[in-house]
Amino acid sequence: MCKVLNISRASYYKWLHREVPGQELENIELAILIKEYDERFNHILGYRRMTSWINHFNQTNYSKKRVHKIMQKLGIHSVIRKKKNKYISVKSETIAENILQRDFYATEPNQKWVTDITEFKVPREKKKIYLSAIRDLYDRYPVAYVLSSRNDNKLVFKTFDKAIKDNPLAKPIFHSDRGFQYTSKVFQRKLKEKEMKQSMSRVGHCIDNGPVEGFWGIIKSEMYQMYEITDEESLRYAINDSCVFTQRKDYKTDLIVKHH
Repeated sequence: MCKVLNISRASYYKWLHREVPGQELENIELAILIKEYDERFNHILGYRRMTSWINHFNQTNYSKKRVHKIMQKLGIHSVIRKKKNKYISVKSETIAENILQRDFYATEPNQKWVTDITEFKVPREKKKIYLSAIRDLYDRYPVAYVLSSRNDNKLVFKTFDKAIKDNPLAKPIFHSDRGFQYTSKVFQRKLKEKEMKQSMSRVGHCIDNGPVEGFWGIIKSEMYQMYEITDEESLRYAINDSCVFTQRKDYKTDLIVKHH
């Protein structure tokens, strides 16, 4: 080997028996962890979430920059999501101002809630399933979620009622897009009865409701990697299971156990 690489045997043995620096040993250990987590979660973790999970479960304090650098050297990256269709604006008769103003930071629970609806296509069928969820910006966990085969007022009302049942004293700023369910007088009356301030995103500015859009992206990226979805039943199971894990405070630990 030394002859082929044109390296003296003395240099090789000097390198072989050298004292490995502490930082290099740490990088080797970190690289092993990165490979392990990447395989365990089917390549769904980007460097930010990879850093968070490794530090959380190994009581370490690696920086995102360091993890990112090693992931690049290993050729490891998260699943790339498909681009979404552009938003088509729809005129709404009754709308609210954007009170939230992209201030996604909350200092206490039930201070700011954000909500939206997303759709999932059923494999091999001309059918869709709709997921409605309300997310608390304090801890970024869902307050409530509901699955339905129809995207209608009932779906949104049921999600809201479920959130109120679990949080009867909550009076948050309630932020959404300008979907017909949220602009309906019935829903606005529900908000007023609970003394909640309604806030809405501007037309064509999905970033105004960024936390929910990001939440949908994470669920869809992870779900299709972690579950075998072949029909409506398996799709419903995967969606419900994903939401349950993201709703519980210890969902990350559950995921680790599940994949062992």
